[in-house]
Amino acid sequence: MATFREKVGYGFGDMASSMFWKIFSAYLPFFYTNVFGLPLELAGVLFLVTKMWDAVSDPMMGVLADRTRSRWGKYRPWLLFMSLPFALCGVLLFTTPDLGETGKAVWAFVTYILMMTIYTGINVPYGSLLGVMTEDSTEKTIFSSYRMFFAYIGSFIVLWAWEPMVRFFNNYIGASSAYPGEPRAWQYAMIVVAAVCLILFLLTFLLTKEHVKTTPKAGVSKDLGSLLKNAPWWILLGAILFFNLMNAARYTTIPYYFSSVIGSDVSLQVFGFALAFTSSIFFLIGEFANLPGVALATPLTEHFGKKSVFAASLLMLIPLNVAFYFVPNTSGGYYAMLVLQVLVCVLTGILSPLAWSMYADISDYAEHRFHTASTGLIFSSSSMAQKFGGAFGSSIVMWLLALVGYNTAENSVQTPEALQGLRILMSWLPAAISIISLLFIVAYPLTTKRMKAINTALRQQREADGEV
Repeated sequence: MATFREKVGYGFGDMASSMFWKIFSAYLPFFYTNVFGLPLELAGVLFLVTKMWDAVSDPMMGVLADRTRSRWGKYRPWLLFMSLPFALCGVLLFTTPDLGETGKAVWAFVTYILMMTIYTGINVPYGSLLGVMTEDSTEKTIFSSYRMFFAYIGSFIVLWAWEPMVRFFNNYIGASSAYPGEPRAWQYAMIVVAAVCLILFLLTFLLTKEHVKTTPKAGVSKDLGSLLKNAPWWILLGAILFFNLMNAARYTTIPYYFSSVIGSDVSLQVFGFALAFTSSIFFLIGEFANLPGVALATPLTEHFGKKSVFAASLLMLIPLNVAFYFVPNTSGGYYAMLVLQVLVCVLTGILSPLAWSMYADISDYAEHRFHTASTGLIFSSSSMAQKFGGAFGSSIVMWLLALVGYNTAENSVQTPEALQGLRILMSWLPAAISIISLLFIVAYPLTTKRMKAINTALRQQREADGEV
């Protein structure tokens, strides 16, 4: 039985990863086009091309982590040794060099590929750690809930603080331009976030333990071969890739939507106080709403099962996303947007811990069915799905914005076509992607009843092999 300290320690790791990932999802596309100075089309290519390397690096990292041997275990040492490079690469990503148009484009490609490689190097072992902290499928969902709870706390903090930090540093360095302002302000804000994430990953290393001992029973080729024959893995990979794609499309669109459709001078009356209605506040309310969703994940899955809860949540996301299209650009419409954001994010809060818990089930299924201890390889697919979903979501938004004539110049006035495009990107696009994710999860075969049988057989199998 895992301790409370281990659960909190495990949560700190995704708190760090999520702080970086939410900045990448919410602000990196906007930074590249409106601060760094990349054209929309090139930014779209950047997000997509770098994922070709991820298709190789993620499985490589999974195989490498599975075969790591140290006094700290298989996965924990990677948290120790990759935490500093992780922080440094984050700072480089938000650094704008004075290299000219071609030099800046090269810098953007190199630093983004480097950042995603290091992200893989720390996040795949971190995710794989869940598979060896406990044998119990239900406790894995509890660990996933702790993980996502702290992830959303980290997201809440960074999305609340990011724009104020950029504005603070913009004023600190004496820049005359308004937000988004001076590129150095973005770099300084990232230095603060990176330092916090470094400490959090070190705490995860110190507070967690690997209780389940698994040893690869076959070579890399057999592990890869069994993964390719693992039908539940393919189905879950598709469902989660499109779920991440939906989230990425929304997050990428929101800063552009608020900048051009809503504007920067809108305020709402909340309990008698005037509240600036900005993308930062919108993100922040969403992170708040994620937390009750995470809390609901375990009791709902214990009662209805993981597959049923996943499918029902996706089904409800479809009309909620569509509803954004019909919200008027009025004071009443802004309140309606907040209500829709809360409902959408409660549902995504339920789905996020389920995804990680279901990957742990896939790992148990693979060990039982194919006799391969390839936890890291399987969890690397979750990292790949997250990054591919994020990349495709961002690229699609960039290219569609370019197609409808969105103007990235400071204080530019958008055409009616561009504004209409932004409304579609906030509504119909994520709804359509949710439908595709739902079709995958309907076909997912690992029900609660089947996983109980697999866990029982696997425990006997491990005892026979002397691994428990």
